[in-house]
Amino acid sequence: MKSPSAPSPAVLLLSGGLDSTTVLAVAQHEGFAVNALTFRYGQRHAKEIEAAKRIARDAGVIQHRVIDIDLTVFGGSALTASTPVPKDRDLSALSLEAKGIPVTYVPARNTIFLSYALAFAEVIGATDIFIGVNALDYSGYPDCRPEYIRAFEEMANLATRAGVEGGRRLTIRTPLISLTKAAIIKLGKSLGVDYSATTSCYDPAENGDACGRCDACQLRLKGFGEAGLDDPIEYVTAPGRPRAREAAR
Repeated sequence: MKSPSAPSPAVLLLSGGLDSTTVLAVAQHEGFAVNALTFRYGQRHAKEIEAAKRIARDAGVIQHRVIDIDLTVFGGSALTASTPVPKDRDLSALSLEAKGIPVTYVPARNTIFLSYALAFAEVIGATDIFIGVNALDYSGYPDCRPEYIRAFEEMANLATRAGVEGGRRLTIRTPLISLTKAAIIKLGKSLGVDYSATTSCYDPAENGDACGRCDACQLRLKGFGEAGLDDPIEYVTAPGRPRAREAAR
């Protein structure tokens, strides 16, 4: 009897957030042997690193690497400098053009992360890199757009030994790129994702509770609301949604 072939290896960028955790479930559902990368880059919301560790462990990824790089030496973002994180923006009233690129954009972050993932993929013989970028319900980051992903993929296949000599075309997989946040959450729930383990907030409280007011919190709350589901994480404040601990009293 012919033995089944081993699962194909893949590299996945795992932040500990809602989107990347959903992508992890998608990759594993598709049968990939996932190797995850998480970055400690000086972000103020470092709670996500511990979340990523728990998620990777619970999902049984092949290996999980936490990479230390220091983007605070450049600054340029509210996530890596002392610039205040914007709160209470009315995202529904802003067109994509009016939103502009917010101060929470970290310069070249996805390019840096994907470059690490590319190197890791070459070493382990993977031809698939998964990333949880989204071009619909997102904050306006230029490195979340389909044209950026296509350009990076083309570069990757020009710049690597695997692409030039190995006859193995590398693919950047973006299963969430055209989904609304509500659709992402429904997809994750159908795959058994435990969203209580994830974190999305740009500026969480010291105890880890989400602020409920930054762009990331607003997009997450909007997604759960449109999906008709309760968000299982704790919030310091969330318009129209009581904190779970307070509701239980």
